[in-house]
Amino acid sequence: MEIGQKVKVCRIRQPIPEKMINRIKENPIGTITEFKMVDGSGVGFWVQFEEKMGTWFFEDEIEPAS
Repeated sequence: MEIGQKVKVCRIRQPIPEKMINRIKENPIGTITEFKMVDGSGVGFWVQFEEKMGTWFFEDEIEPAS
């Protein structure tokens, strides 16, 4: 996964606001704008959606958009 890459949210495992969940269900495609190491072993990706809405996802929650 790279910054600028389009990705699709395939699952959500951390708690996020219901408004954002509904938005993701409507259109699960977003763009990776940054990443960081988490828990010393994983990588978190900030996925930006339309309307300037975004949140962090783990690698197993997103996949490349086709």
